[in-house]
Amino acid sequence: QVQLVESGGGLVEAGGSLTLSCAASRSILSIYVMGWFRQSPGKQRELVATLSSGGTTNYADSAKGRFTISRDNAKNTVSLQMNNLKPVDTAVYFCYAAMSVSRYWGQGTQVTVSS
Repeated sequence: QVQLVESGGGLVEAGGSLTLSCAASRSILSIYVMGWFRQSPGKQRELVATLSSGGTTNYADSAKGRFTISRDNAKNTVSLQMNNLKPVDTAVYFCYAAMSVSRYWGQGTQVTVSS
């Protein structure tokens, strides 16, 4: 089992940058996939980016070229660097971890991009 705590959300103007961080309560070495999803009001939760323990990344089309996911195994964290933010990126961003057959979610952090 693992607890995930996100930080780094906030209010930013369009074109700005934010870095989200997710701290895990245990070593992430055995966590196969970690990543970020987001959910806007009235919409389903959607993939933003994932990163496997082997280094394979997967980005939503909307994130490609603007967002970068990374993980620090020594600090047990996964981060999402978001550049050139747009108002459509406004959402609650959730950290995600997949271990064997179990899935874990953080509580979410709000990102608001003003036009």
